[in-house]
Amino acid sequence: MRAIQAFEAFGRHGSVTAAAEELGVSAGAISQQIRKAEEALGLRLLERRGRTVALSSWGKIYHAEISVGFDQIRQAQDMLARRRLESGFTISCLPSLAIKWVAPQLFDWQADHPGAAVRLEGTEFEPRFGKDQVDFRISYGAKIRAFDHYVELFTDWVVPACSPALLARHSLRRPADILDLPLLGIEWDRAHGSPPGWPEWAASIGAHYSKSPGELTLSLSSAAIDAAVNGRGFVLAQLAMAADEIATGRLVVPFNQRLQLSDAYFLAWDRAALEKPYGPELRAWITAISKRQEALSNNWAPPPVALG
Repeated sequence: MRAIQAFEAFGRHGSVTAAAEELGVSAGAISQQIRKAEEALGLRLLERRGRTVALSSWGKIYHAEISVGFDQIRQAQDMLARRRLESGFTISCLPSLAIKWVAPQLFDWQADHPGAAVRLEGTEFEPRFGKDQVDFRISYGAKIRAFDHYVELFTDWVVPACSPALLARHSLRRPADILDLPLLGIEWDRAHGSPPGWPEWAASIGAHYSKSPGELTLSLSSAAIDAAVNGRGFVLAQLAMAADEIATGRLVVPFNQRLQLSDAYFLAWDRAALEKPYGPELRAWITAISKRQEALSNNWAPPPVALG
């Protein structure tokens, strides 16, 4: 291979000296390697033309063929070099978490790192690092076992929340009264399981739950939260996703009767992402906001609500 490499470099440059400079060896080493190639092939690859040395007829044919492979190798090296220097990242994330938790905070990171471009992709599909164009994945639960490099982020909680307008129309004396009002259910993709639902919540307060004919179930937590904001019913809202709605008063939590999710969210990454500029910083930032979310959720208390 060294002999072929020396011959390829000579044929491309047309000079022993130039080939030696490219490969970091002496001119004598180039000549020696080309002679080895000739011995292996049983053909003269070079011929003298006066004071110069050029490719022979066999040399031209052979060089044209091997150049294709060397060109592909150089292109592959150039591609890897470009990818490593690219400052763009793709974060794949579960849809509702992307909309309600990651995206609002990502603007702050982007402002502090204007040289880095980030694409946030909301999808249930678990990427294959190295094949799909994804650098980081934020997902939930048992899916963590599909990745080689990961860290757990935080385990969220759900609380019963509704719009102020809905609460104003009904008199609530105790948590069990919520079960008599319109309820919004959430049912995730089976591969991820589901967050605690109304049956589990009712059991936690020692009450009986029976599904009403008009109860609406949605597949996205974000859609259920938005429906609750619009007065469609009570939702068991995740604190990480509904924090803004609760803080601004678009959702109210009459009773702090909450349940923790059974599994944690996690961050997985392609090792190549950490070789890009800002890659380690982006991973550290996601981990940091997750620790902050864990602390906020564990110590959270709802704003006071007047009950009719």
